[in-house]
Amino acid sequence: MRTVHSISIDRRDTAGTDRGRRILCVCPRYTSSFGMFEHAYPLTDGVRALMPPQGLLVIAAAVPPGWEVRFVDENIRPATHDDFRWADAVFVTGMHAQRRQIEAICHRAHMFDRVTVLGGSSVSACPENYPEYDYLHVGELGDATEALFARLAADPTRPERQIVLTTKERRELTDFPLPAYELAELPRYLTGSIQYSSGCPYNCEFCDIPALYGRNPRLKTPEQVTAELDKLLACGMTGPVYFVDDNFIGNRRAVRELLPALVDWQKARGYPFIFSCEATLNIAKRPEILALMREASFETVFCGIETPEPEALQAIAKDHNMMVPLLEAVDTLNRHGLEVVSGIILGLDTDTPDTGARVIDFIERSRIPMLTINLLQALPRTPLWDRLEREGRLIDDEDRESNVDFLMPYDEVLAMWRDCMERAFSPAAVLSRYRHQLEHTYPNRLKVPFRQRHVPWRDVVRGLKMLRAVLWEVGVRADYRAEFWTVAIECLKRGQIEHLIRIGVMAHHLVMSGRDAVEGRQKASHYSARPQEVPVPAE
Repeated sequence: MRTVHSISIDRRDTAGTDRGRRILCVCPRYTSSFGMFEHAYPLTDGVRALMPPQGLLVIAAAVPPGWEVRFVDENIRPATHDDFRWADAVFVTGMHAQRRQIEAICHRAHMFDRVTVLGGSSVSACPENYPEYDYLHVGELGDATEALFARLAADPTRPERQIVLTTKERRELTDFPLPAYELAELPRYLTGSIQYSSGCPYNCEFCDIPALYGRNPRLKTPEQVTAELDKLLACGMTGPVYFVDDNFIGNRRAVRELLPALVDWQKARGYPFIFSCEATLNIAKRPEILALMREASFETVFCGIETPEPEALQAIAKDHNMMVPLLEAVDTLNRHGLEVVSGIILGLDTDTPDTGARVIDFIERSRIPMLTINLLQALPRTPLWDRLEREGRLIDDEDRESNVDFLMPYDEVLAMWRDCMERAFSPAAVLSRYRHQLEHTYPNRLKVPFRQRHVPWRDVVRGLKMLRAVLWEVGVRADYRAEFWTVAIECLKRGQIEHLIRIGVMAHHLVMSGRDAVEGRQKASHYSARPQEVPVPAE
């Protein structure tokens, strides 16, 4: 193993970046998990991945003028030998769940003696996990990035020992370049992606966002956001676009300034996008924000509800979820046309043998159609990690579904998770919840006459192909087709073909994911690095 040499960064080190280089940006593949929506892809027209990786596309756009950039998302296709031969340096970013794939890309690049650079959330939290990379970029875009470009401009060969560059001065989000969307195969993604802010004011015990990105949200201007939307549209993206912000309402005053700009942008361009975002559940206390979100055509909000048990919310510092009763908050969002997607965690210290039943009761009463149900996973640089480390309750065993030594017996927690997955995602349960959305949420959404909408002909063709796939694969071939038709007939009666397609695609993913969980084919935590398949794709 090479010696790690850490250095401090000075802006004077960034001179001399005028020498052209070839940069290969590689997004590591994800192992199969609920959150990747892989069961939905066969029902779409060529989709192979969830969303474009924002961080890597920003880095691709930030390279010095005159440098060439090639982008490969290995969720769509593997980087080839020719890609590695072409490159002077290979840039990689990724999360903890991609650790084995991140390592594999490094090994493949080194086969061709190419210098490797790793940035992103995983290495920023745990640089010690990646000793084989030539350069580690710890932290966000900033002075470390400039120093990296300067070093590669001066010498693109592999250094004798690993060099760690740590950002001391972050670049303001207002100085971020437009992401290099033109490099991505946008039609291959289920949804587009855009970032408006970074950071979250809350300090939930299990979350690493405050440590990595701060508690004071930093923001782009409304003009930047609409410029990025213009670029997405120019690059051929239409339909769903996800705001990947840590908390969309982290700065409520700023979001009230952004939303009118989004409303005006959508009106001027014929509403080409349907927006989704992540936000804390106390968004339900802001009717003025919800009304503007409806006018801007936001249709889905992911809320980390985590648990319906009040004592558990207090224990994990998530008591802001109790500012409004949970069911009342969900109903408020539904009345503004917003479908709620929820995160649920099992394996908390407050869990009892009855927790699973209470989770299922909450799901049935809230009628939230889509939920991510994960076993608790301790992430580095979180209060949870620090506490469990002090208590000697962190377990380093990749054959396990979680790195947490639960207070309940491990086998009981795992069995509870599988039971919840089976019951929550049975065909009858899933389609019943979607029928509720069809009747109580979707009618509250902004209605834009078709003649006023920007709908390219390719989207019409794609929609017809997806409709055919849904009707055949789900409506004819699936063993739960009877439950599907109880909702599909209502959609057809109302002429709601778009709802029929979306419900068919998403319900199929949920049902199949539930079965994967029961039969042991799916990880119990999306955040776990536990390998499930060979991490190196064939060329």
